[in-house]
Amino acid sequence: MTDTQPDSLILEVADFDVNVLTGIYSEETKLPQPLRFTIWAEMLAEDHYAPDTPLSASKNYMDLKHAASTALPEGVHFTLIEAVADHVIETLFLQDPRIRRLKVKIIKLAIAEAGESIGITLTRTRR
Repeated sequence: MTDTQPDSLILEVADFDVNVLTGIYSEETKLPQPLRFTIWAEMLAEDHYAPDTPLSASKNYMDLKHAASTALPEGVHFTLIEAVADHVIETLFLQDPRIRRLKVKIIKLAIAEAGESIGITLTRTRR
């Protein structure tokens, strides 16, 4: 039996915090809330990565972080954090056609009562 799945490379930027205008309750809609992001981007892997393989054979990890921070529209209020995750995914799909699948995890830090993680994970595959 032969494995027909192509090799993949998963890039990850985990557990970084960004203040975002989000929420549905009146106390949430006036000030940005701290959200904790983790982003996974799946790309086709090269056949081999040698010590001198250039960055162009992969992707800059900071592009993932940028999509969830400075690429978010300033002053826009996202009712749901699902919409924040969707915006991040759309940004990265537009930025790099080599990305096949994205997963964005967002934790709402302000609503934890006993240190638990409360949030969502949105996964999308390029269509």
